[in-house]
Amino acid sequence: MRQFKRAVLLLEDGTTFEGKSFGYEASTAGEVVFNTAMTGYPESLTDPSYEGQILVTTYPILGNYGVPPRREKDDVSEYYESDKIHCQAIVAQDYSYDHSHWQADRSLAQWLQEEKIPGIYGIDTRQLTKHLREHGSMLGKIVIDGCGDVDFYDPNVENLVGKVSCKEVEVHGDGEKTVVLVDCGVKHNIIRCLTRRGVKVVRVPWNYDFTTIPYDGLFISNGPGNPDMAEATVANIRKAMEIGKPICGICMGNQLLAKAAGAKTYKLKYGHRSHNQPVRRVGTENCFITSQNHGFAVDNATLPEEWEPLFINMNDGTNEGIRHKSKPYFSAQFHPEASSGPKDTEFLFDEFINML
Repeated sequence: MRQFKRAVLLLEDGTTFEGKSFGYEASTAGEVVFNTAMTGYPESLTDPSYEGQILVTTYPILGNYGVPPRREKDDVSEYYESDKIHCQAIVAQDYSYDHSHWQADRSLAQWLQEEKIPGIYGIDTRQLTKHLREHGSMLGKIVIDGCGDVDFYDPNVENLVGKVSCKEVEVHGDGEKTVVLVDCGVKHNIIRCLTRRGVKVVRVPWNYDFTTIPYDGLFISNGPGNPDMAEATVANIRKAMEIGKPICGICMGNQLLAKAAGAKTYKLKYGHRSHNQPVRRVGTENCFITSQNHGFAVDNATLPEEWEPLFINMNDGTNEGIRHKSKPYFSAQFHPEASSGPKDTEFLFDEFINML
């Protein structure tokens, strides 16, 4: 018979939820956010954009298809979005101890224990999600019996981009055209989507002055936390705008491109984290279902005259991308590379490659 340790999720406003531990037994703290996706926990857990966050899954069952093997293909993980789990912890209503999937080589619980990441289940995630929707994302901590207490931790006050970015220049793929990829916390499927289209990708750290090397296009990746912490990246993007070669950004890349253009960003109440966010391409009736993971957004009202929104969120009207009216610069707040999530907008990679 399995023995369960009691685990308590305590929010900064004093609200508590009691559950059971199924992952690594250690207390932890971070920003509590929710994701409404039905699948994709291996990809979400390894997405660097979740650095410092306690991830709440609204789909009631977790772990039923296990975890795929750690395997590399073309110098990046084949099934994961980075080299490690970035979430502080994961929270579910129910955990399936019996998993079944042809790719699985171990259980989610085993993986969490290997990477020293707590997991708790047995709490009312519907009530928790409604609370976060009403009051906004907030700090929280998970305290497991016998593991001691911890202080609350706010990841947004530190430079998470610098924490998760690569430390050295890396080269992926091969081709006649060269794309500089600024790593602000890049998901591996962005690299896969670029190299699959026949370009050489030069991956550089978030604060690297890439304008000193030859390139045909600039790609700014996703990443965690507050875009105001990445001013060094913004300064280099401004230099790139003077050069005039094509620029594309995703998620954090959308926010940093906007800041480089002179616009402002702000923190959303509870962010967009799911596989089912509808967006509309401005000036058309074309709508797409997108995968998203971000807590900040671009303020459309602050975009300079020569810039305009490219996509708009159909749920709340917030910005989902920008473009320059005359130069080859554009970005998307959502994730066209998906992983996990729908691939409806992967054509944006083709649009970027065709600009080179």
